[in-house]
This record gives sequence, C-alpha cells and structure tokens, in this order.
Amino acid sequence: QVQLVESGGGLVQPGGSLRLSCAASGVSLSTLTVGWFRQAPGKERVGVSSISSYDGIQTYADSVKGRFTISRDNFRNVVSLQMDNLGPEDAAIYSCATTSWQIMDPLNFREYDHWGQGTQVSVSS
Repeated sequence: QVQLVESGGGLVQPGGSLRLSCAASGVSLSTLTVGWFRQAPGKERVGVSSISSYDGIQTYADSVKGRFTISRDNFRNVVSLQMDNLGPEDAAIYSCATTSWQIMDPLNFREYDHWGQGTQVSVSS
C-alpha cells in the first residue's frame, strides 16, 4: 500500500525559503513520477512541479520557475521541493502525489492516483 507523507511546511517571511519533503512507504519513488501541487483557500489545486520516473525530467509551473527546485533522493526514498524567494502568492497547502503511468501533463493533478495529506505553507511578515 502506497503511503505518502509530506513535511517541511511552516510560516516564513516574504523572500524566505522552505524545503518540503515527500516520503514514501510501500513503494519506491524512483519508479514513479512524483508531482507537487498546491491549493490556496477558495482556489483550485494547481501543479507546481514534477519529476518523471524514467528520465528524471523536471517540470515547473511558470509561476515558480527559477525559485523552486524539485529533486529526488532514491536512497532515502524522498522527493523534495526547495522553495526560495517565497511570496504571499505561494501560501497554500502543498501536497505530493505519484503515478506509475506515463502521463501527458505532469502538472495536471488528475493524472495522479496516490496523494499525501499535505503540508501548510504560510508566507507573512
């Protein structure tokens, strides 16, 4: 049974950084495409970043390019999202998700079939 657990969220000042982690049990993340998504209050869930299983291609939403970096640690079975230069617009619940299928749109949450519970990211001075 696949279980995903996110960690690393919290409160940060504008311009600050956070590093989110998605730890898996029951499956090796190296065999899956892993995505990070966020949902702010009253808004729909949107894709932030993903890393594919077979070629390690990283995908980023335009809004986070140059500020966020996704990475995979196969030894620890963790996928991380380094978030730098955070702004109020980045505040949301961040969730990781996985899929074993070859997908067309890695930032489309509908393509993923296992989800973590999410971790809150707040940005405020």
